[in-house]
Formats: sequence, C-alpha cells, structure tokens
Amino acid sequence: MSELASESSAQTLANASPREAGRGMTPDELRSLFLFESLSDEQLRWLSEHGSIEEYPAGDVLREGEPAEKFLVLLAGTVSLSRRSGNSEIEVNRSDHAGSYMGATQGYLNDDQYGRVYTMTVRAITPARFFVLPGMAFGQMVREWFPMAIHLLEGLLFGMRNSQAAINQRERLSALGSLTAGLMHELNNPAAAASRATVALRQRVAGMRQKLGKLADGRVTQEQLVALTQLQESVIERAAKAPSLSAMEASDREDELSDWMDDQGVSNAWDLAPIFAQGGMDIECLEEIRTTVGDPLLVEKSLQWLAYALETEQLMTDIEDATARVSSLVGAAKQYSQMDRASYQSIDIHEGLKSTLVMLHHKMGDGVKIVKDFDRDLPKIPAHPAELNQVWTNLIDNAVQAMKGQGTLTVRTARENDCLLVEVRDTGSGIPADALPRVFEPFFTTKPVGEGTGLGLDISYRIVVNRHRGDITVTSQPGDTRFQVRLPLTEPPRSE
Repeated sequence: MSELASESSAQTLANASPREAGRGMTPDELRSLFLFESLSDEQLRWLSEHGSIEEYPAGDVLREGEPAEKFLVLLAGTVSLSRRSGNSEIEVNRSDHAGSYMGATQGYLNDDQYGRVYTMTVRAITPARFFVLPGMAFGQMVREWFPMAIHLLEGLLFGMRNSQAAINQRERLSALGSLTAGLMHELNNPAAAASRATVALRQRVAGMRQKLGKLADGRVTQEQLVALTQLQESVIERAAKAPSLSAMEASDREDELSDWMDDQGVSNAWDLAPIFAQGGMDIECLEEIRTTVGDPLLVEKSLQWLAYALETEQLMTDIEDATARVSSLVGAAKQYSQMDRASYQSIDIHEGLKSTLVMLHHKMGDGVKIVKDFDRDLPKIPAHPAELNQVWTNLIDNAVQAMKGQGTLTVRTARENDCLLVEVRDTGSGIPADALPRVFEPFFTTKPVGEGTGLGLDISYRIVVNRHRGDITVTSQPGDTRFQVRLPLTEPPRSE
C-alpha cells in the first residue's frame, strides 16, 4: 500500500540549494534524510547512482490505480495523500516534512497482488521536489539489503491475508448454513400443511361419497338431488366470496346456526356450525336447504354432505396456498443465489432486496414489522447481483439482531443524483459513538464474543466500494440506525 511517513527530526531540505532536475543526490545529502541515515557509504553511493531529483508543479504527482513505477522521497514542498471512496476522494494525510516517502513502497513484495499499482493519489499542493527511485530498483534494493526484514514483512502481510481469507470463507459458509437452515424451516411449514390437508381431504372425499350414496338410496327424488347439487355449487361460491369475520362475529354466527340445527334435530350441530359460519352461511341459507330437501329425515344428511363439500373446497385452497408458498420460497432462493444467471448483468435492485427479505424472514418473527419503501421508477443498473445480495443479507441481518426481535425494519430505495440509494434502517439500540468510525474495519464487531467475526460489514464495504465503485455509509442514534448504499446508475463495476 502506498503510504506517507514523516519524521519530525528530519533535516528539512526546503532551503537547500536546488539541484538540476534529473540529476542525482550526493551520499551526504542522502544521509541527511531520516530514511537513509543508517545506510553504509556503499549503499548511499548506490542510491546516488540510481536515483534522481524530479520537480513537479502543483497538481497530481501519482494517481491511484496507475502502475507503481516510482518510489518518491519529498525534498521540498507540500503534498497531500488521498484515497478514492466511491465517487469521491478523501484526503488522509498532508505533509511538508523532508524525508516523507510515498509511491511504490511495497514494490519489494514477491506477489503480483501487492506493490503493482499506486493505492493512493499524491497531489502537490505547492511546487514540490522529490528524490525518485524506479520502483523495480527500489524493490530489488530492499530485497537484497534487508533479506530478513523482507521475510518478516512478507510473513506478516501474507499471513494476515491468508488468515482473513480463511475466516472470510468461514463467515460465508456460516451465513450460508444459517440461510439454508432458515429456508428449510420455511419450506417445512407449507410442506407439512399441504401434507396434513391432503390426508384430511382424502377423508372428506370418502365421507362425501358415503353421504351421496345415502342421499341417493331412493328416498330422494331426482328433482331434489338435482336441486341439492345446484345448491352445493351456490354454497361453495358463497364461501369463496364470504367476508372475514372477527372472533366475536364468528362466535355469534356459530351460536345462531347451532341453535337452528338443534331445533331441526341435527345431532352434530356443534361440529357443523363452525364449518358453515366460516363458509359464510346464515339462517336464510339453511332454511333454503331445508326447503329444497323437504323430508325432515334427510336434512341432517344433506347438511353433512354440504359440510363435506365446504371442507373439501377449503382444504384444496389450503393445499394451493401451501404449494404456492413453497414455489415462492424456491423462486426467492433461486433469485438470491442467481442460479443460471450471468455474474454481471443489468438488474432491478428490488428483486434482490425482496428475495433477501424472504430468505431472512425466519429470523424476524412476528415482532419485526417490515416496511418496503421502494421507488419503482428506478432504472436497472449494471452490477454483480449475487454479491449485492450478500450485502443486503449482512445489513438486514445486523438490523434484525440489533432490534432483538422487536421493532421496525425499513428498506428504502431512491434516486440520488447519478446514484441509486438503498437504505436499511432499524429501530434498535444503535451503534455506540466510539464504535461508529470503525464498523467497516476487518474483524471489528460490537457483538458479544462468539456471535460475530467482524467481517460482515468489511465484506459489504469491499463489494460496494471496490467491486461496484459505489459508497456505503452509516449514521446511528438510539432508535434510528441507517446504512446507506449508493451505487452508480451507469458506470460498470470494476473488478479487482
């Protein structure tokens, strides 16, 4: 990583006599810089032969992302160091101390991932003069002069990278396991409901056949049977359009129907009344059935036959709802995992948000209210949807945990200048003020030991900022914590 370092005790060369640009520095001049003060005469002569002085006017000296070809040591002037965050640049340091170094500071690493590009932008605030070494020469010099230090640095850097990668992988597997367990739980409920409804439906159909046989044993005329069959269709249609009743209204209706059937000598009125009440039937409907049947001895069998028909219809509706729920969950899982889809494509951001909410529904319970404030006029954006789904998972999961099962989760989308905004808001206790600046740091977590690795938000940051050239921020106070993700509407994401 490019860095800027300074030493307060360094001898400033701002007032030294200027040398011709492109010329080197003498060993004595190099020794006056804190970075080279402990080198031998031979090493200083090598630096003098391989380095040169370069002067820059105010403006950019090095640009983040460009090949790291120079190692610079400030001799005179003032420079600033900045890093890109989303669509903006943030100044991280400023110095006018002679000896401050920057540029290809990790060119000595034997790894293509490190030291090959500038990771910061160096800008001259005033005209500046530098001692410059070629990046490859600087890397070779450090490897040959300080072999033990190189081994230690590489061990530290690559060890941390490998450790983070291993924990990163474990974090992903843990999240996948949690989502899989939740999905299985969500699938089990409608599947079990469909299974129970199927068993009950078989019993009701068998009962209908028996009752129909008794109705058709010769005591019911052809006209009565036809009228009763037509009445059955009317009853089923009435049930489909029946309004929902409150608990009190349903209880009153059941009492009315039960009293009427008791008066007619129906033996199991208490069992039939809830079925008819749920089906929207009233006293007038029962009177119509009695009139159609005519024979008081057949009223009970007719009512039982119609009750079987109503239950059969309700059970088929239950099976339809359960299988539709299973299909919805499978569709959400497919959308979430982006199965059979390109890794980079133009996407509707709302599809990923909705599928993530479905996948995490098992964690919310009945105490979390979900508010979806979506701007449906937003255009599709170029993105890696599977990676963004991981971001939504981390943000929503953290929000649900912060609310501890009670509160309101708001997911909002909007257009903000040339960016698409996704905001995840919760009403939890909030993030402590001293922890807020560190929430995106690797391994930093506010959760108790054993409940978090501190990588969820770090992963989210890298996906949004590095992969999609976007930005992610957070504001928090008790009862109102908001994570805001901004993604460019048109600029394609940059692969690392």
